[in-house]
Amino acid sequence: LQPYITETQPLVDEAVARGRQVVLEGAHATLLDLDHGTYPYVTSSHCTVAGLLQGSGIGPRRLTRGIGVYKAYCSRVGEGPFPTELFDETAERIREIGHEYGTTTGRPRRVGWFDAVAGRHSARINAFDGIALTRLDILAGFSELRVCTAYALDGETIDYFPSQAETLARCQPVYETFAGWDEPLTEARGWHDLPANAQAYVRRLEVLLEAPVQLIGVGEGIEEIVQL
Repeated sequence: LQPYITETQPLVDEAVARGRQVVLEGAHATLLDLDHGTYPYVTSSHCTVAGLLQGSGIGPRRLTRGIGVYKAYCSRVGEGPFPTELFDETAERIREIGHEYGTTTGRPRRVGWFDAVAGRHSARINAFDGIALTRLDILAGFSELRVCTAYALDGETIDYFPSQAETLARCQPVYETFAGWDEPLTEARGWHDLPANAQAYVRRLEVLLEAPVQLIGVGEGIEEIVQL
C-alpha cells in the first residue's frame, strides 16, 4: 500500500482546483452528530456536511451540491430516543423484508415509520439540494403507511426537533396516514413506473423535507434506481 499513501488534503485540494469532481460520503447519520444529534446517544465525530468539509480540508465555498440520503422508513442502532419506533408485527415485517439486522452482531435493528420532523431537521442543518430516498421497495404490500409530521409534547404540538434527548424522549408522534401499494417496485426505472400511491408518498416527503427527491432506491442492485 505504500505507493498509495500520501497527504490527502493537498491531493483533494488540487483535484478541486482543476475542476475535477470530488465526492464525499458521510459514515454516520446526522442525528449521531456530536453537536446536532441526540446527545449523549451520538458518535464522537461531526456527521453533517460541515463535518465532511472539516475532515477533508475542503473549504465550504467550494461545495457545489449536497444530497441527503434517507430510508423510506426509519431505523436506529443502539439506544436513544426514537419517537416513531414500532414494536408490533409491522416492525417485524419491515425488519424481515429490509434485512434490518446488525452486520456483525445479527441483532435486530430498531425500526419505525418515517419521521419527517427529524428528517427536516437534518435537511435544514445540511442545506441539502436534493434527497436520495432509498428502500422504497420495502414498503410495498402495506395497506397503510404513516409519516410523522409533528410531535405532541406536554400537551402542545411542535414541528421542530428538540435539542435535548430527554425532551425528545417525551415526544409522541403525530401521524399523517397514506394508502399503500401492492405492486413490487424493483423493476421501476422511471417516475411513471411507480404506482400512484408510491408517487404520492414521495411527493409528500418532498414537501415535508423541504427538498426535492432526485433519486429513489427500489432495490439492492446499483441499477435499481429511479432518477428524477
